[in-house]
Amino acid sequence: MSDDESDASSVVEEEEEEEEITDLSNSDVCTKYQEASKIVNLALTGLISQCIPGAKIIDLCQFGTTVIEVQTAKLYTKKVNGVAVERGVAFPVCISVNDVICNHSPLASEELPSLAAGDVVKIDLGCHIDGYIAVAAHTLVVSSTPDSPPENLSDEIGNVAVAAYNAMLVAADCIKAGAKNEEVTKAVERVAIAYGVNPLATVRMHQMKRFVIDGVKEVALKEPTADDLEQGEEKVPECTFEQAEVYAVDVAMSTGDGKVKPGDLRTTVFKRNVEANYRLKMKASRYVLSEVDKKFPTLPFTLRHFEDERQAKMGITECVSHGLLTPYPSLHEKSGSTVAHFKCTVLLLPSGTTKVTGLELPAYFKSDKTPDEETAKVLDAIAEKAAKKAKKKAAKKKKKKASS
Repeated sequence: MSDDESDASSVVEEEEEEEEITDLSNSDVCTKYQEASKIVNLALTGLISQCIPGAKIIDLCQFGTTVIEVQTAKLYTKKVNGVAVERGVAFPVCISVNDVICNHSPLASEELPSLAAGDVVKIDLGCHIDGYIAVAAHTLVVSSTPDSPPENLSDEIGNVAVAAYNAMLVAADCIKAGAKNEEVTKAVERVAIAYGVNPLATVRMHQMKRFVIDGVKEVALKEPTADDLEQGEEKVPECTFEQAEVYAVDVAMSTGDGKVKPGDLRTTVFKRNVEANYRLKMKASRYVLSEVDKKFPTLPFTLRHFEDERQAKMGITECVSHGLLTPYPSLHEKSGSTVAHFKCTVLLLPSGTTKVTGLELPAYFKSDKTPDEETAKVLDAIAEKAAKKAKKKAAKKKKKKASS
């Protein structure tokens, strides 16, 4: 082979490598999303069972992390081109209680009081296989005993939980090829108005791509008012959803005004800003950045994952101040407000939008308020579709059992 032929051959090989399909049009990619989703739902189910009076938040976070790590370790164990397939936690397990909305993943040295009966708990987590991410969030109320539902729930918690969950379902249904993000925002706002609650302005739904948990395409839960814009809130750019995309449908609602604020809890969740570089001065800061670049180069992580917690706490500030890391602070609503948070992952497949993560709304969340006519039609259609799917699955299971 001549040098020219060799060069041409290498160029073709490079182009083939660059053309690796990393969206849902690749069946292998679709399978990885589905497997990650199963693990997310498994971890979420396990965590719900562990949320009992006396449970420590740090133990719950570690339990959820262990489930994800153990389950992902069983899959895709063969190396590809001599390289191990990356898999594990895509978003740290966060347990946020009462007026804390999200992103609370405490350090072992900074534990809050244990859970108590009546606490409103929001669970948030993510898993990935080969960079293909599935996420979910769920809200529950701690019962006094594992075998009984929580008692004396207020109308407020019922309204806000039902509203947030229904808004998630309706939003997921709206995210389909050819639709625009503003249509989803309007659907969420209709649900909030019907139940007398407010969407949290800073929460966004995001497109997810391989190793990217917060892609460019976003969906706001509410349109910013003139006052909001004056105070620095940004309007989300318009976008159109396309087939083979993946989205995190993230909804948080409050009985308060929906304006979040940072609290006193230490920020422990961060993400590497891959476009930023800076020559750090402190040894502890260099340690942090080195560990992040080795272990968490693209996805969010928690300081709890560092072996040297003291060094991590010392070095994180300089990394953040120079834009090397993006913080995910624990967000709070005003005291006395009730918050609910639900999140699911949807895949935009040729057959339509498919919801692959997220659990059912706990039956003890009830509301005497009703959605508007348009929302009610959508929810009825979703319920009918789910019932048909469940019936088909039961028939298939019965047939399999009969033949065995």
